[in-house]
Amino acid sequence: MESLTSCCLLGLVVLSALTLSPTLAIEVYTAREVHGTVGSKVHLSCTFWSSEWISDDISVSWHYQPDNSRDTYSIFHYSKGQARIDDTGMFKDRIEWVGYPRSKDGSIVLHNLEYGDNGTFTCDVKNPPDVVGKSSYVHLLVFDRAPVRAGMVLGIIIGAALGLVIIVAILALLIRYCWQRRQIRVQRELSALERGKLHKLSKLSKSARQAPLLSMLDQSRSFKSSDKKPKGIGDSRKDRK
Repeated sequence: MESLTSCCLLGLVVLSALTLSPTLAIEVYTAREVHGTVGSKVHLSCTFWSSEWISDDISVSWHYQPDNSRDTYSIFHYSKGQARIDDTGMFKDRIEWVGYPRSKDGSIVLHNLEYGDNGTFTCDVKNPPDVVGKSSYVHLLVFDRAPVRAGMVLGIIIGAALGLVIIVAILALLIRYCWQRRQIRVQRELSALERGKLHKLSKLSKSARQAPLLSMLDQSRSFKSSDKKPKGIGDSRKDRK
């Protein structure tokens, strides 16, 4: 009896857990806004995540709502492995299917953009039995020329600032290098001058030491010359006698 009761309680717990667990829904992702120029093409990316295996019944649908309008038009549909483009809409000859549902990609490309293409594009994906989920929206803006984005301007400013910092650093290194070279040259010149002064002083000291010796030699030479004076006339007469 107790075992039966415990089994019933366990079954109720499992049943309540399954009942209260949330249902996993398919999730679709697109960019919030894309830009294009007249005559060019734009890639409208659409990716999705599904809790189920990708089935053969998967479908991808794209809808379009022009700016300043409440009307929505179906422009593309993919199902059963076949892509179908609306033959009567404004994009009938300008849509290219580039998605691959097996890789969870439902993207399209719009060619030959026009000013009138401004509007909101909606991507919706169904992967039976996973069919519950919200669509994703992307807004297209077409310009005569590509607008300068705030991120690009910020990147240019940051790049210019970094370039200025690098230039200042290089100039500082060059100035320091030139200053060091100048200091080395000045030190060499001062050392050369000091060596010259020492050389002159050594010469002067040598000459000062040699002066008394020279004077003594001169005196000795004078004494010797005085001893060798010629004899007088009287002496010569005595010798004759």
